[in-house]
Amino acid sequence: MQIRFLAAATVLVGAVTSAQAVLPVCSDWGQRGALLFQDDFRGPLKGYVAEYAKKPGNVVENRDGRLLIDVDGGATVWLDRVLSGDVLITYTRRVVVEGGKNDRLSDFNHFWMASDPKNPKLFTRSGKFEDYDDLDLYYVGVGGNTNTTTRLRRYGDGQRVLLGERLDKAHLLAPNRDYQVEIAVYKGCTGMRIDGQQYFSYRDPRPLTSGYFGFRTTWSRQTIDNLKIYQLK
Repeated sequence: MQIRFLAAATVLVGAVTSAQAVLPVCSDWGQRGALLFQDDFRGPLKGYVAEYAKKPGNVVENRDGRLLIDVDGGATVWLDRVLSGDVLITYTRRVVVEGGKNDRLSDFNHFWMASDPKNPKLFTRSGKFEDYDDLDLYYVGVGGNTNTTTRLRRYGDGQRVLLGERLDKAHLLAPNRDYQVEIAVYKGCTGMRIDGQQYFSYRDPRPLTSGYFGFRTTWSRQTIDNLKIYQLK
């Protein structure tokens, strides 16, 4: 299966660049190769590291065939295996808004190719967003800031460089909807599409080629299902 993201390239944000410019288009995402990992989230949650405030009312567990993240603050659920090379990450995710105490339409977020340049042990953080500022990684926050922004960032050298931003309703969140997410890293490019629509693409002059993948959120209730990771060829 040939994978192509054909939408227009994201516009760089002027606050971070000297002038608005178009990111180089990354249109060729290779072909799905070997299935490296899959999880349908049935049975106990295994093979992940969850960083969040572990207190009554906060929950990170498998429930009803999905990974449930139900927290009143920041949370990152890391897949406990290093990904390397050209890969495609796919999964299903929903932001639940049904009157629960943590139900808030916000922060459908992701880290990938994450590593700590100062510590080979990545999993040393509390779940607070600022704890991750010193990592090297790619980040997309869909519906951040109470569902007003969708942003792509590259973390590195202690900076969180804003590479792209979407503010229109089509790139923000709807409650209780299952979104199909695809994240690709391929030959120096990385990008995300949701429900078949490209949100971001970026050709990185210093590509991150190895690291961890994590589901990220802040103060919300979300469910995740059908995670699959493929090698791209």
